[in-house]
Amino acid sequence: MTAFSLPIRVYIEDTDAGGIVYYVNYLKFMERSRTEFLRSLGYDKPAILDGRLLLVVHTAQVTYRRPARLDDQLEVTTDVVKIARTYVEFQQNILRGNELLCEGLIRIACVSSETMKPNPIPATMFECIKSHIITN
Repeated sequence: MTAFSLPIRVYIEDTDAGGIVYYVNYLKFMERSRTEFLRSLGYDKPAILDGRLLLVVHTAQVTYRRPARLDDQLEVTTDVVKIARTYVEFQQNILRGNELLCEGLIRIACVSSETMKPNPIPATMFECIKSHIITN
């Protein structure tokens, strides 16, 4: 199975005074790609499930390799690498052509909107996401 991929153009609002993408904006690019991945699976508001569950970032491990610059055309890839009862792990890469600029391992947890405690991912969503897991 191939990774989900989202094209992103770097705008001036994404950069610092030197025209280099500000480090936190790579996380925003990854968030957009995960959101669009879930939207492609039929979840219109993927961060809010049934009004009582939320998908939240639990852990983000990010490695910055090369800088992106103003007006670069980037590709943000999103792979499901692990799914458990209450979380999903995504491997995400940001590329400029074939050049890897940034990579991240992001764990998204399912929590109750009232208590903010872990909650099982709804069964239909779990199975849908599981069907997209990347196996070695």
